[in-house]
Amino acid sequence: MTFWVLISIAALIIIGLGIYAGRLLFLLQAQNDRQTAVRNKRIQNISESIQTIAFAMEQQQCDPSEGAIRICNLLLAIPIVPQPDYKLDYPAIFELYDRIKHFPTLEARNSLSKKERRKQDREREQIESELSSDVQKEVSRLRTFKTA
Repeated sequence: MTFWVLISIAALIIIGLGIYAGRLLFLLQAQNDRQTAVRNKRIQNISESIQTIAFAMEQQQCDPSEGAIRICNLLLAIPIVPQPDYKLDYPAIFELYDRIKHFPTLEARNSLSKKERRKQDREREQIESELSSDVQKEVSRLRTFKTA
């Protein structure tokens, strides 16, 4: 008799643990689904931002330097694993970015003398003109940018 009582208690414990494990698995799946939805929404938002900046660059409403900085940072922020090598897909934009990223911005730029700012502007404009045609070709492709 005691044997059957112990077996019954053990069976109830196993059933209870099974139900608890099932509930945890269900909650884990729900959490993973939410994370995937958030990740996909972020990818969509970044893609739309890239397309908008590319359109502004194409319409010359955005300086090529500013656009390159923004686009490169957005491309590198896309939460895809493994991260595609966008430097191979858009070499001119990344070259422009690499050549101008050291220039100061905002308050750091305002703290420079006018002579130094003009010098940097001329240097930036020279770099932009060197890469202009290649950057414009890549910007046209970015207007319809979609992640893999």
